[in-house]
Amino acid sequence: MAGKSLIEWTDATWNPVTGCKKVSPGCKHCYAERLGKRLKEMGMRKYANGFHPTQHPEIIGLPLAWKMPRMIFACSMSDLFHEEIPFEFICQVFRTMQSAHWHVFQVLTKRAKRLAELAPHLPWPPNVWVGVSVESQDYLWRVDYLRRVPGEVRFLSCEPLLGPLSLDLEGIHWVIVGGESGPGARPMKEGWVRSIRDQCIPAAIPFFFKQWGGVRDKQGHSKALLDGRLWRGWPHWDGENGENRNVVPEGQPLPLFLEEGCTLPASTRRSKALVK
Repeated sequence: MAGKSLIEWTDATWNPVTGCKKVSPGCKHCYAERLGKRLKEMGMRKYANGFHPTQHPEIIGLPLAWKMPRMIFACSMSDLFHEEIPFEFICQVFRTMQSAHWHVFQVLTKRAKRLAELAPHLPWPPNVWVGVSVESQDYLWRVDYLRRVPGEVRFLSCEPLLGPLSLDLEGIHWVIVGGESGPGARPMKEGWVRSIRDQCIPAAIPFFFKQWGGVRDKQGHSKALLDGRLWRGWPHWDGENGENRNVVPEGQPLPLFLEEGCTLPASTRRSKALVK
């Protein structure tokens, strides 16, 4: 599959697991579910099971073939910590991420409790960033579980943001905010976004505003303006909070990479700047 990442906070995607099941209101209009069903209709063998959780051991080692450093969103079409994914398979994914030390891997889950339960039994090299989704105040408990994980970079994805959040940012190194996009997208209020930004700034937590969201236009990239500017904060590689690391000019999309059989040049300087 030649899947291209249009996600502003990553460079490429890698999906050794596809498919998921809905666990909270943020899942209601899941983009991955829509895409998975479309790919099944197109006859893509990898999505023969539609959006049922499925393991793909044949691509476990794929990132090892990508020699140019990049940020990789692991399991963008699933949740690695889904209950139907065996611990042994999760271990294989983590071994690949540990071996491919020149990349940065971003792992995002809504299954924060299982993440915390398995975390002591997994390797946590500094190139593996781990985050949880928090769409509303009702799911702040996921942050408490995240804090138990010994990751160098722990982050929050507040997308789709469905209400105001009062955050405890202790032990958190990065916050991403975005509105919902696609059919049925629920509106996000400007005040919710500004409040989260204003909680991050005094705590010296990098704040990344991804998009306003919308049914037809997600209003991302150069349209993701808050108080007249883009907010593209990035965490340092070592977990210390730092300066904006997005070196792509404002208004320009990030370089795209093929998910499998990558042939496009990895031209972004952002990932290279993070490698020590």
